[in-house]
Amino acid sequence: MDLIIRNISLFFGENLDYIDKGYIVIENGRIKHLGGGDYNGRYDGPIYEGEGILACPGFINAHTHIGDSFGKDIGVDSNFESRIHPIHGIKNKILEKSEREHLIKFMRSSAISMTRNGIVVFADFREGGLQGIDQIKEATSGLSIKSIILGRPEYYYDISRDFYENRKFPPDVLELISNILLFADGLGISGANENTDNSLKEYRQVTQRKSLKKKFLIGIHASESFETEKKSITITGKSEVQRIIANLLPNFIVHLTNASDVDIELVAKKKIGIVVCPRANGTLVVGVPRIARMLSYGCCIGIGTDNIMINSPDMFRELDYIWKLTRTIEHRPISAREILKMATVNGGKILGINSGAIMAGMSADMMFIAKNNLDISPMHDPHTSIVHRANANSILSVMIDGKFVDGDEF
Repeated sequence: MDLIIRNISLFFGENLDYIDKGYIVIENGRIKHLGGGDYNGRYDGPIYEGEGILACPGFINAHTHIGDSFGKDIGVDSNFESRIHPIHGIKNKILEKSEREHLIKFMRSSAISMTRNGIVVFADFREGGLQGIDQIKEATSGLSIKSIILGRPEYYYDISRDFYENRKFPPDVLELISNILLFADGLGISGANENTDNSLKEYRQVTQRKSLKKKFLIGIHASESFETEKKSITITGKSEVQRIIANLLPNFIVHLTNASDVDIELVAKKKIGIVVCPRANGTLVVGVPRIARMLSYGCCIGIGTDNIMINSPDMFRELDYIWKLTRTIEHRPISAREILKMATVNGGKILGINSGAIMAGMSADMMFIAKNNLDISPMHDPHTSIVHRANANSILSVMIDGKFVDGDEF
């Protein structure tokens, strides 16, 4: 049986075209048909009245670390390396001392918080090997939000010591990577500076062998800070991006806060997605990603809220920050529509999922905004209203796979 929503405003298709009055027909969790104007009555099923409501694609949070939810704002004034380095950072030390039940409790809270903020899908770089994957699956069990789990082994190199020897992974680590891909959606790798050229190649090779049966994603951090970029160039003679593309060729790269024009152009030519996390970059004092510049090269850009230890998983704040910051720093305004596409359509494309747009055949993953909400009414420019005025209080309901989310999740 179909579910019909009529007399509703909506952002239609990959260009997020605004339709003031239309209808949406949903069947088996997917959008079956939609259009502008009055509902024509051709479909049978319960009818919901959408007068005064705007249907927007649900947000896709394309980069998170929700395993750090236990450590909100710890070490807030510490430097970049001491807070998040995968080996000697503050978060790693706390993780080692934390009880499993506490970690899962706060991870679950973050997943629920994301849903309440209109996020329907999140992609998590999951540390901790197989145990880390088990934790996130337990934390999200029974929740509606969709998770893309990108695992990794806790095994790192240091290019200051290991680059010239170009070490490979030991056999047991290669086996662990292979086993991770049995339970995860791909790999979320720390960065080039924690890998030799050979280990980056081995990540790709293991994934390619496994991809004969299932398509896996590879994501990696790069050029987040000036210091990590300088370290790569000084020791290897190449930027992080250049080493990553030569040896790993991932589906997407996270940050690129300090990437050069040469690197941005290289990423664009290879059609590798970029996921920016501007508020996290600001919190860590590592710079501002040049989003307008990336767009000028034709890059596909998604948005992530990053590490919950340093940043709230709130995409509304992220959109507002990007909209205003790019105008101030780059002096090249990015339209609100383009920014909203980054948080929805582009995120879906980068992650290779059937979500992020309201169009026939897509998963019915949407949030329903009250157009008369005090913060956004009167709505003269719908895209701008969502990008820099809307918030969680503007949301009436969230739908994931054609089902309204309610109860503790919302």
